[in-house]
Amino acid sequence: MNKLTSNLADAIRASGLQSGMTISFHHHLRNGDGVLNLVLAEAARQGIRDLTLQASSLFDVHLPLLDHIKSGVVTGIETNYMSAGIGRAISEGVLEKPVIFRSHGGRPAAIASGRVVIDVAFIAAPAADSMGNANGVSGPAACGSLGYAMPDARYAKRVVVITDHVMPYPLSPCPIEETDVDIVVQVPSIGDPKGIVSGTTRITRDPVGLSIARLAAQVIEHSGLMKDGFSFQTGAGGASLAVTEYLKPILRAKGIQGSFGLGGITGYLVDMLKEGYFAQLLDVQCFDLTAVESIRDNPQHQEISAERYASPNARSCAVKSLDAVVLGATEIDLDFNVNVHTDSNGYIMGGSGGHSDTAEGARLSLIVAPLFRARLPIIMDKVTTVTTRGSAVDVLVTQRGVAVNPRRPELKAGLAAAGLPVLDIRELQSLAHQFTGVPRAVKPQGRVVAKVEYPLGGIVDEIRSVIS
Repeated sequence: MNKLTSNLADAIRASGLQSGMTISFHHHLRNGDGVLNLVLAEAARQGIRDLTLQASSLFDVHLPLLDHIKSGVVTGIETNYMSAGIGRAISEGVLEKPVIFRSHGGRPAAIASGRVVIDVAFIAAPAADSMGNANGVSGPAACGSLGYAMPDARYAKRVVVITDHVMPYPLSPCPIEETDVDIVVQVPSIGDPKGIVSGTTRITRDPVGLSIARLAAQVIEHSGLMKDGFSFQTGAGGASLAVTEYLKPILRAKGIQGSFGLGGITGYLVDMLKEGYFAQLLDVQCFDLTAVESIRDNPQHQEISAERYASPNARSCAVKSLDAVVLGATEIDLDFNVNVHTDSNGYIMGGSGGHSDTAEGARLSLIVAPLFRARLPIIMDKVTTVTTRGSAVDVLVTQRGVAVNPRRPELKAGLAAAGLPVLDIRELQSLAHQFTGVPRAVKPQGRVVAKVEYPLGGIVDEIRSVIS
């Protein structure tokens, strides 16, 4: 017995996929993924329409999706992140039904609870055996952790593993197990693992960004959390990643070993594991090929599911044991609300990912951002779109100083006592306006094209079309 089908067309027919269903995909190959496009093209050939796309993230490699929207093959999208190419079309109204944005923790929570029902999950697997045991660490398209695919495999009604590398049974390791898989199909290529890496997953070399990173590391040092067992996550932005380099000498000087690094793992955190700064890495997604190699070879580099990473409905999850997280922002406002969904003109160009999950879970959440970009200030009276509520944000770090959320007076006092440049957030906004002037507020007024669901429940904001 085996579950191998001869081709993708037969696999889709065998899955029972019909018009009106919900299909899911994961994004571990990021901008190198080929599976979503393959499946949608074959569904279109079979005359299947009115599909809802439940994708953990969408990248510009998925731009063919727009043609499937226009032809009626895809009529709904639910995702955690959307790159600017697709986001621009959504912001201009290409999709009639509003996109539902969730976070990396909110998505598995919705799936596990039954609020989201996946009819067929299509799992891009770099390696699989004939029974559906699959992993991301073997094969020519190895992408590392398959953390975002695990809830899909566990809860979907039907599961199709798509691979370009079939290995003998039983495959090991197998984070995706045969007990959850119905069909296996081999295709020539599931994608290009080089697409995992992007310009946003490299340390910045910009002097302003490095200055911000250095100051952020000092904030963490004087937060009271820097002790044995310290745990840490950084976002994938250049300045966020640079914080890892500035933490090393602080940890070394204090003789501290951290317990774990978390999240989407980069080579920078892999280096910290190898050098003994952390005892373990908990990895829901590999952000570069160094991390892929590490998770394959190092038993202290653990693969975890999206549920274990950040589901607010789980009995516990890793973000709730997190000491500090360093995150970016498109905008932040005077109430410390953060936007990473839209640019200042209201065009979709991102999504929460793990932003709101980690900010809510961590003991210290830092936002690192320059005072302005392209002569647009980062600090607004009100953000264009709320991604992460200000109640979950502790500190804003800029090149000119640090603003502490008024709900953390003890942290503000400690940072000031350490000699850090602590200012009120309104003072930082005023400094920015000296360079940029006071911008005219832009708030798109068209129909609702997307809704932002908060991981703790409810719709935190709506995104409107830029075209009235």
